[in-house]
Amino acid sequence: MFAIKRRLKLNKQEQGLMAKHAGFSRLVYNYGLDLFWQSVEAGLKATDSKRIQAIKKCLTNVTKKRAEFDWMNTMSSKVYQSALSSLQLAFSRWRKGIAKAPTRKTRKNKQSFTVYDSNGSVLVKSGRFVKIPTLGIFRLQEALDESYITQTFTISREADAWYVCFAIDAERIPPIMHGVAEPVGIDLGVKIFATISDETEIEAPKPYKTAKTKLGQFQYRNRNKQRGNRRTGEKASNSAKKYYKKLARFHKRVADKRQDFLNKTTTAICKKYAHIKIEDLNVSGMVANRKLSSAISDLGFYEFRRQLEYKAPVFGSKLDIVDRWYPSSKQCRKCEHKHKGLKLKTVCLIVLIVDTLRIETCTRQLILQMRQMINAVGSVRPELSACGLEGADSPG
Repeated sequence: MFAIKRRLKLNKQEQGLMAKHAGFSRLVYNYGLDLFWQSVEAGLKATDSKRIQAIKKCLTNVTKKRAEFDWMNTMSSKVYQSALSSLQLAFSRWRKGIAKAPTRKTRKNKQSFTVYDSNGSVLVKSGRFVKIPTLGIFRLQEALDESYITQTFTISREADAWYVCFAIDAERIPPIMHGVAEPVGIDLGVKIFATISDETEIEAPKPYKTAKTKLGQFQYRNRNKQRGNRRTGEKASNSAKKYYKKLARFHKRVADKRQDFLNKTTTAICKKYAHIKIEDLNVSGMVANRKLSSAISDLGFYEFRRQLEYKAPVFGSKLDIVDRWYPSSKQCRKCEHKHKGLKLKTVCLIVLIVDTLRIETCTRQLILQMRQMINAVGSVRPELSACGLEGADSPG
């Protein structure tokens, strides 16, 4: 199963219709969340699914019939049903420990809603138009090359643009053969994004670092606008609203460049290599370092791993996640002897030496040159070949 996403080409009236349904979905979600916690505080014992079902009946039979909520009857009924289903899924993920407890949605969050056809799957024809159940027919910015069969449509807003996404119940045909059948390891870094064990190096575009100067200049030129303040009751000026839209589009271009690079890179890796190994990096801990947080966030280490995890089975590749505590620097890959006394400064010196050499030669010659350089420095003398094998290439 995979998804198709296209940008919608909407006029002012259609944009208003989408914004109304997104606000309706957000209102129902917060309504259900508040009633859920109120029922818990009241001491009512029931499962999460029964609570959500009771909230849905309360919304349909009581709230929607009030005069102040009469406008809800003009909205698509599939929107509030999907919103409560999303709330139930959020609580289910929280109970399983996958995600945090659900919180209230705000307009600043990503605006989205879901509709579906109650009669079953529908045919989405190829071309520049798409028929969304209960909403109507809308134009697409990019035409659909083929016809698809689906049931659920998710409409979302990103930087003042609306997108439609629908899932396809189909599987991609994996390649018959991969270019490289041997296992390869991928090491992620800041200077060079990915270094593969077959000496392939992949450099990232670093879109935020490139756009940081223009972003600072743009924000500085608009520093005196009346941006609004909820606490003081000050409203944002029309000029400030235009500034916020431009700023959102600016950030979206940066995010799109990063996402495009990661998608193309992970797809190419899965198509080429049959067996991939990557390290289980503690990205949240790495981002905590204020000196590296901006560079690491700009690269998208976790997104790279996430895409490899779902793309590897699609392209018939095997993905292994290496434990972050695996002693790759202390253990010899030939005899598996572990040098327990090896310190970080020793590893850093060896990496510096290998980085300085940059030679295309066999492991034995590399070890001899490393030994000579370490003896010349005279500061660290680690055991470089404790196993006695000619191909030992790791300290200890």
